[in-house]
Amino acid sequence: MSFDIAITLRRGDFVRDIAFATDAARVALVGASGCGKTSTLLAIAGLVRPVAGRIIAGGRVLFDSHAGIDLPPHQRRLGVLFQDGRLFPHLTVAGNLGYAGADRTAVTTMADALGIAPLLGRWPRHLSGGEARRVALGRALLAHRGAPAALLLDEPLAHLDPERAAALLALIDMAAGGLPLLYVTHELREAEVLGAEVVAV
Repeated sequence: MSFDIAITLRRGDFVRDIAFATDAARVALVGASGCGKTSTLLAIAGLVRPVAGRIIAGGRVLFDSHAGIDLPPHQRRLGVLFQDGRLFPHLTVAGNLGYAGADRTAVTTMADALGIAPLLGRWPRHLSGGEARRVALGRALLAHRGAPAALLLDEPLAHLDPERAAALLALIDMAAGGLPLLYVTHELREAEVLGAEVVAV
């Protein structure tokens, strides 16, 4: 998936111009904390509105302030994995995986692939950090009935110990397959493992 981004972001006192264009299937936004990586990802997802500019992904105009285009998140067809997982506490693992409309067969197949089949009846509060991230990854992959146009991953390895982080990164690489990725991190090594083009923010 190609990305053509040229936006001005403002969140409180933070103001930043972000611009990049790439045809790479996997892109890693890399930079120090507070530089605007997560805000850029949220803007692409439609969860933060830029002050001005354009967001084009895969040839689709998602946002263009000049043309008055601002597609709502559900029309952007993007699977999003937030840094903190953001699982729904009132839903079991199975409920979280199927939240976006995936049927039972798709949920079971994804749970098997991610090694979380034994957890399907468990509540999020009873999951470890690594387990919760795998559930959140599965939910992102199952977005839009298992056919998201791309995955947006916001520092998915944050606060995990090295062993769990390495295992989850390998799982992301395997589970995403040929699906386009936009991956936010401050670790170049993670981008290298995924074979992602690095965009400095």
